[in-house]
Formats: sequence, structure tokens, C-alpha cells
Amino acid sequence: MEAADAADQINEIVEEDGKRHDLRTQGALTIALLAMLLAITSVGGGNAMKEMINANIATSDAYAFYQAKNIRQTAIRVAADEMEMLIGVVPAAGQAAMQRRIDDYKATVARYESEPDPANPTDPTKGEGKKELLARAKSWEERRERAQLQDPNFDFSEALFQIAIVLGSVSIVSS
Repeated sequence: MEAADAADQINEIVEEDGKRHDLRTQGALTIALLAMLLAITSVGGGNAMKEMINANIATSDAYAFYQAKNIRQTAIRVAADEMEMLIGVVPAAGQAAMQRRIDDYKATVARYESEPDPANPTDPTKGEGKKELLARAKSWEERRERAQLQDPNFDFSEALFQIAIVLGSVSIVSS
């Protein structure tokens, strides 16, 4: 083998080694990019899960408040009905006081049905009446369902990025 042939072979090895080095560098940068996307996807998935849990709690709270209002409203209705039945038995002097109490009870029953927020009366999700509580619960349900629809997409994305990272690592090692 002559010196020129040896020099050519050395140059070929160096060029091939340089190409391998470039391939490994590109692979490492690709894996770093995939890892960054995996981290972003993980954060998005965590946020979707938190939103789903928070919306579920808020939905449950709104429905519980609605049920409590309904129970109070029913109890007051029953009390007003009983007083109306007894109004004829009470002496005339007490009938006026009893009628005022019945009227107060009926006003409270009506207020429990719809009690908009004085600061924002046009927003149906604000306020503490049964109508507003039901609208609030429905709004939270929609947020929960939207987060439930997003969460699997983040899970699939995370899995695909993890698989891509593994395959990229294997390709670097095998080259």
C-alpha cells in the first residue's frame, strides 16, 4: 500500500466519522426537541386534569347548594300552607300577623326560585337562586366535559413522544 492510498483511506474514515458525528448531533437535537414537546404535553395534560377535577368539585358544590335551596324552599312552602290552613282558627287579632308571616314565607319561596346577583343581574351563572345555581352547575359541567375530552389527547401525545424518543435513541445507538 502506498502512502497516497493510506492517506485516502484515512480521509474516508475521517469523512465517515464526521458524517456519523453529524447524524448523532442531529439525532440528539431531535430527541431534545421531542423531550421539550413531551414536557409541554405533560404540563397541558396536568392542567386538563386539574381543570376536570376543579370543575367536578364546583359542579358538585353548585348542585348541593341547589338541593339545599330546594329543601329550604319546600320546608317554607309547607309552613306557609299549614299557616294558611290554621288562619281561620286563630283569633282575629293574630290573623293579620299570621297573614304577614305567610306573605313573608311566600316571598322567600319566590326569592329562592330566582335570586340574581345584584352586581351582575344579567349573568345567569351569578346569584344564589335555584335558577342561577342550576345554570352555574351546567356551566361547570360543560367545562368538566371539555377538559375530559382534552385529557386523552394529551395522554396519547405523551405516549407518542415517549415512543419517538426511544426510537430516536435506538437509531443513534445503532448507527
